[in-house]
Amino acid sequence: MARLPRFDIPGQPQHVIQRGNNRSVIFAGEEDCQFYLSKLGAACEQFQWKSGDSLWL
Repeated sequence: MARLPRFDIPGQPQHVIQRGNNRSVIFAGEEDCQFYLSKLGAACEQFQWKSGDSLWL
């Protein structure tokens, strides 16, 4: 079942979590992780999002 749309208040930060099914590993290696971070960074710039200092992988 799909989740409900995220409740969005303009200008308010959101807590976003990325993890695999049953908390399994989502990156096969360092190269995969760097690719993900580059795409995340590009999306943040495109949509003017800020990740702040709380990015944990």
